[in-house]
Amino acid sequence: MELILWRHAEAEDKGHKSDLERDLTKHGRKQAERMAQWLKPRLPEKCRVIVSPSNRTLQTVEPLGVEFAVDDRVAPDVSSQSVLEAAGWPRAGGTVMVVGHQPTLGEVAAQLLGADGGVAMPKGAAWWFATKGEGRNAETVLVAVMKPDLARE
Repeated sequence: MELILWRHAEAEDKGHKSDLERDLTKHGRKQAERMAQWLKPRLPEKCRVIVSPSNRTLQTVEPLGVEFAVDDRVAPDVSSQSVLEAAGWPRAGGTVMVVGHQPTLGEVAAQLLGADGGVAMPKGAAWWFATKGEGRNAETVLVAVMKPDLARE
């Protein structure tokens, strides 16, 4: 199985909106477009995409131009276990992309890497993991990490 964790791009401050209503900034929209351009040619044809119900994650995945499912199990402030269950890690097979939030995605990344705590995942960045082997011989491999400002098609 492969798991791609994509943190939403830069979003506006909360202001008078609820957390779920926050939109991407103009810069955030550019970040999302750049990452979508990098991701799209690399994604397998059958990639399941699950997205938090927040405006900023929906706007982040939009430039990718693929079908996706909105899933409350990847909403802000959920546990890393909730995200892994939504993705079906590590047994679902195929490729699953989760578009979500910090600190949860950083906690998922740390867990997959066998580290304590969490890791800092920049806004708009994607981390791509894969499982190799089965049972006791299974291991997690970090396949790629990309930030929007480094992404090139």
